[in-house]
Amino acid sequence: MVDLTVNSRQYAVDAEPDTPLLFVLRDTLGLSGTKYGCGIGQCGACTILLDGQATRSCQIPLESVGTQAVTTIEAIERDSVGARVVATWIGIEVPQCGYCQSGQVMAATGLLKNTPKPTEDDIAAAMTNLCRCGTYNAIAAAVRQAAA
Repeated sequence: MVDLTVNSRQYAVDAEPDTPLLFVLRDTLGLSGTKYGCGIGQCGACTILLDGQATRSCQIPLESVGTQAVTTIEAIERDSVGARVVATWIGIEVPQCGYCQSGQVMAATGLLKNTPKPTEDDIAAAMTNLCRCGTYNAIAAAVRQAAA
């Protein structure tokens, strides 16, 4: 059993220590908002916050989480920055298909929690998640607006 704090709730998880956090979140805890994309940490669909840092959960073994707090898209609106990001995302209608958007919102929230007034370079460096629909301009505009 591995103790895990997800969305401010304690869990005792019965999973192999090397199981990727993504699969624990989706398959064991039923938190399906965190998406499986590529499985190799490139696309960002699986992005969560780990102690406030945007992290690709497909690359994090359960055993390495330790006492760090995990935040998923299901709880992001409980955070004032996350709520502002979601409101902006909805307000300017960023999503098209929506598959990548939970990861995009988590990456944007992580950026703004750590860099409240990001530069264009900060946004470009942090917002590296892939979007098959190509909503990159809308994503950057939403990050700028949420930071304003």
